[in-house]
Amino acid sequence: MTLYEFHPDARVEYLESVVYYESRQPGLGARFTIEVERTIERIVEAPTRWRKIQGEIRRCLAHTFPYGVLYSVEADHVLILAVMHHSRTPDYWRNRLSSRAG
Repeated sequence: MTLYEFHPDARVEYLESVVYYESRQPGLGARFTIEVERTIERIVEAPTRWRKIQGEIRRCLAHTFPYGVLYSVEADHVLILAVMHHSRTPDYWRNRLSSRAG
């Protein structure tokens, strides 16, 4: 499996986080982007490697930022449901399940 896509809300939160980090320190947004992309690469390489946190939803943690990528394994791609900061309310992304691609 080599394909992935973002839930629209996950893409927005990801881009907002990039902007936030870049506003804190020039270049930090780019470092955050690289880390999230590496996390997604790990997911795509072996999507069932990370544990399920609810139903069929899995989470892979980033290494250098306090974020996790929540995703589901669909028939022909990985669907990124959230790029979640660890301090966020854990369930905020659940409403995205009803609008998942599939």
